[in-house]
Amino acid sequence: MKQMEFTIMGQSYVLACPPGGEASLQAAVASVDHEMSAIRDAGKVKARERIAVLAALNLAYQLAERAARAAPPSLNGTDSVQIDTLVARIDSALGSDGHLL
Repeated sequence: MKQMEFTIMGQSYVLACPPGGEASLQAAVASVDHEMSAIRDAGKVKARERIAVLAALNLAYQLAERAARAAPPSLNGTDSVQIDTLVARIDSALGSDGHLL
């Protein structure tokens, strides 16, 4: 595993990186550094540990939001009943032979 050095909020870190993962790790470090720096620059939080936790929560929330937008909507009970009703109407319209015309 390759060792790479990065700077996050002015502090240097040496991180292990799997082969071929350099670009992804660089992007992850950039996201963490950006998020932590934004929290620090807002001036409300000073402790590095607290800034790191808040940045982690912000990034996790962003990932969850992205996943929720990408996921197909789930059916609720009302949708399921409406679909069952529609299927029954289609079956009735088709009759016994299974053809519309």
